[in-house]
Formats: sequence, structure tokens, C-alpha cells
Amino acid sequence: MDFISILSIFVMACFVGYYVVWSVTPALHTPLMAVTNAISSVIIVGALIAAAAPAIGAGGTTARWLGLAAIVMASINIFGGFAVTARMLAMYKKKDR
Repeated sequence: MDFISILSIFVMACFVGYYVVWSVTPALHTPLMAVTNAISSVIIVGALIAAAAPAIGAGGTTARWLGLAAIVMASINIFGGFAVTARMLAMYKKKDR
């Protein structure tokens, strides 16, 4: 595939993702965050493999740095997802009087 095809797929995915996430009702927000956390955990597994690729003789230094960057960004995403989910669930708890 050429660069223009890959770029157009990426741009379309950004638009679709934006409209899907912003059209979710608040009741479905917590399950959506759970799925997002699951996807981010799969990204971390792939990033660990990419970061370890130079150690097993494949890839290069660029793969290691990109894998490290993916691990950091996915970890931030997972932590943020759990924080938002905890806050959303706290909204539904009974308040002590």
C-alpha cells in the first residue's frame, strides 16, 4: 500500500472514532472505557514485543524506542480509563447523610 492509502485510512479512522466516542450516552460510558482499557492492554503486549525485538536479533534501535513510547502512552491511557471509570461509578453511589 502506498502512503496516501494508509494516510486516508488513518484519517477516516480518526473521524469515525471521534463520532463514535462523542455519541455515547453516559450510561454506556463505563463499558466503553472497559473495552478501551482492554484494547490498551493488547497494545502494551505488542509494544513489549516491539521493545524486546532488538534483544532477540530482530528490528533495531528505532523499534525499541517506538515500543517504549507505545508502552508509556498505553499505560497513561489505561490509568486514565480506570480513573474515569472510578469517578463515573462514584456518581452512582448513595451519599451518606
